[in-house]
Amino acid sequence: MVSDLCSVGMAQHESDLRVPCALSIAGSDSGGGAGIQADLKAFARCGVHGMTAITAITAQNTVEVRAVYPLPPDAIVAQIAAVADDIGVDAVKIGMLGNTQTIEAVAEGLDLLPGVPVVLDPVMVAESGATLLEESAQVALREQLLPRVTVVTPNLLEARVLARAHDDTPPEEIARAVHALGPQNVVVTGGHRDEAIDLFFDGRELVEIPGERYPDGAAHGSGCTHSSALAAHLALGFEPLEAAQRAKVIAAEAVAAGMRSVGAGAGPVDVFDLTARAAVRG
Repeated sequence: MVSDLCSVGMAQHESDLRVPCALSIAGSDSGGGAGIQADLKAFARCGVHGMTAITAITAQNTVEVRAVYPLPPDAIVAQIAAVADDIGVDAVKIGMLGNTQTIEAVAEGLDLLPGVPVVLDPVMVAESGATLLEESAQVALREQLLPRVTVVTPNLLEARVLARAHDDTPPEEIARAVHALGPQNVVVTGGHRDEAIDLFFDGRELVEIPGERYPDGAAHGSGCTHSSALAAHLALGFEPLEAAQRAKVIAAEAVAAGMRSVGAGAGPVDVFDLTARAAVRG
């Protein structure tokens, strides 16, 4: 009788301790700094199980993107369906999409995840300067994905493109214009602003999320890390504003600890502060 009670108690305990699961729908970075590689690290840093639906394979390093190989749309939908059917998805992060066909596949995949919070990082240009979203796909992004997401996290340059805004348009006005395209919440990140301040807008309140800039850090993958950390906190049950605030801290710390010694270009962010660990071992 005791063992039976213990078994029941253990089963209940294991159920209570279920780890939330987040899905990254994004491209693969062979250099390990951005894309799904950065997303999985950020998910783990936040305490959620990471899963992936790869949209494209890139041949890149810290200096350049040498080639991009989009996956067939059916393969993208199949990956989403596989994890949804067995594991379940508590939050989605969408990153590199590349073209209209991929966007359409992701929209189809989201149909399999009703009610799941979605974070969209509208990746357009790599840290090295390579274009990662075809100009012709911008309309599809606006019309097919933006109205479906819980939070969209463009940097200032991406937000201008989405809002079709001028260079001198104030960030606050841009955030409102992006929100008008349909997302529930907008975070215009501060990486390309004079001050490292994110702007959060939920259709009612505009909130500044302050942060520090780390010129001696490394920023490759910072946008991926931020949006993934935000999605992870939605999976953990946080409201969008608090999730955005926590994601800001995690991404900033990852930049500050970034590995400038890795590669000849923009070094990757480091959510685990591996450099400090290496110093301790040394």
